[in-house]
Amino acid sequence: MLNYDLSPFYRSTVGFDRLLSMLDKVAGGEPNAPTYPPYNIERTSENAYRITLAVAGFGEHELTVETRDSTLTVRGSKETGVKDDAKREVLYQGIAARAFERRFQLADHVVVTGASSENGLLHIDLVREVPEAQKPRTIAINKGGKTIEAVKAPTAQAA
Repeated sequence: MLNYDLSPFYRSTVGFDRLLSMLDKVAGGEPNAPTYPPYNIERTSENAYRITLAVAGFGEHELTVETRDSTLTVRGSKETGVKDDAKREVLYQGIAARAFERRFQLADHVVVTGASSENGLLHIDLVREVPEAQKPRTIAINKGGKTIEAVKAPTAQAA
């Protein structure tokens, strides 16, 4: 495995410390990174994304989705029924029913718009909402003493 030293970037950049810390984590390879539950991240349109987690056996009341400081956290905790466990004798348990916590770092201006659960899959929809002040715009050139107003650049329609 290759190791990268990002310390020169820390010395010459301002405000990118969070990004560089994330790169350090990825380059380090995190040997104890969680693998449960499996998930997919897909782009559904230009500014929309969907995270899908395989949470078979978990009900909606056993799952928690929350965002805080540009971190999306998904938690699942199985409620164990003491009465049910006393009646059942499990000969082989291949279906994982353990608690989990999965974290995703969200880019700036990415917000969660909804979550749904169906067929053992938890779908979390996200959208990148760039503020109007940060969207590209065309600046008109002053011509012969006339001032022409700035025009907002056309944006692609979301599907």
